[in-house]
Amino acid sequence: MKPIRFNAFQMNAAGHQSPGLWTHPRDTSHRYTDPDHWVELAQLLERGGFDAIFLADVLGVYDVYAGSVDAALRHGVQVPLNDPLALVPLMAHATRRLGFGVTAALTYEHPYTFARRISTLDHLTRGRIGWNIVTGYLDSAARNLGLDQQLGHDARYDLADEYLDVVYKLWEKSWDDDAVVRDKERGVYTDPARVHPIHHRGRHYTVPGIHLCEPSPQRTPLLYQAGASPRGVAFAARHAEATFLSGPSKKIVKQYVDQARTATTAAGRDGDALLVYAQALIVTAPTETEARAKLADYERHINIEAALTLLSGWTGVDFSKLALDATIDYIDTDAGRSALASLSAADPSKVWTVREAALFIGLGGRGPIIVGDPSQVADQLESWLDATGIDGFNLAFAVAHDSMRDVVDLIVPALRERGRYRPGDIDGTLREQLFGTGPRLPSQHPGRQVRIDPPLLKDLHAA
Repeated sequence: MKPIRFNAFQMNAAGHQSPGLWTHPRDTSHRYTDPDHWVELAQLLERGGFDAIFLADVLGVYDVYAGSVDAALRHGVQVPLNDPLALVPLMAHATRRLGFGVTAALTYEHPYTFARRISTLDHLTRGRIGWNIVTGYLDSAARNLGLDQQLGHDARYDLADEYLDVVYKLWEKSWDDDAVVRDKERGVYTDPARVHPIHHRGRHYTVPGIHLCEPSPQRTPLLYQAGASPRGVAFAARHAEATFLSGPSKKIVKQYVDQARTATTAAGRDGDALLVYAQALIVTAPTETEARAKLADYERHINIEAALTLLSGWTGVDFSKLALDATIDYIDTDAGRSALASLSAADPSKVWTVREAALFIGLGGRGPIIVGDPSQVADQLESWLDATGIDGFNLAFAVAHDSMRDVVDLIVPALRERGRYRPGDIDGTLREQLFGTGPRLPSQHPGRQVRIDPPLLKDLHAA
């Protein structure tokens, strides 16, 4: 039987996937600026044998609702928000095995500088860094970075394809494995003949030189991606080693899983090797009665306006203009095609009202809420895994850090008793822990197949 895997879905902010729950008296999300907050979480997750902490991020603000950022500010909807990458060395120093998946939007950062940041983190974590490749979906981010609006949905993925070519060349091809010799006798630290300029000249980027960093343990970080649109699925099929998805039912999740694995196989890679994590929220306690009471307690803290502020940002649709009892239909927008699709077009048996959508995403985002005592939750997790073909769960939280503590103390032992939880004693890089292979990208992956461009004649003359 396939083991169940967990990631912890977090954000360097006071509010993430449960808008309004920061008001709960036990919630500690306001401590997101305190380093101890993150060290405590990392050590808790390591104790629970989690694959990784997965850090979401956005570079803009949720200002679609009522055409203003006011609601997002008032309710703490993913603002204020700090840089997720800065947390990684802090948590890595306090742990030995926990992986770190960081979200970084390639649309707004040059690949040359980004490649160095990731290589640095791969060194400092001893190879436990992963990158969630995103192209962004908020126009507010584009405006604050000097653009009138973001690129169109598919155009962002066209740019992303070239971006990945650049970073692959830097990570995989610029430095030979034996380039750093550290020969104190000869006074040679690096052999120049074993370091290669990449000579990249493309439509979006020109990067002629070498990578600034010596090879890190993984070279290329573990690659995550979560695109659900046809263009996003095609991109993930080419690049992703692990993918995340959200859906309100097993039927929808299975459709996404089958689609992702089929596309990956069609791209010439092993679709069965793709790790798929589905978003979920676990609400548990020693007894079912206590768990149901805990869920009811959480639900009292859902803020409808905050949830609609989040949904408006995801979809580009201003839900302040719709009555709470109005039904929602799929609207094709560049902001986030999968958000409304997962609630409406992908599930034709249910017609969602605005209020129902707000209540649904108001606790744990777009995934299911799995509630019950440890045995009941374990039953449900096994059922989801076996019915959909996923490999594990990207666990959102309702109350920090109570939600994760409940999973570690109650659910992980229940799964281990059944032999359905991943082993907790695997060492090595993140890639080695997840796949049981070496630290590098598989040899057939496009990142290993990329080739350095030949220098132009003018470069040879300049040299």
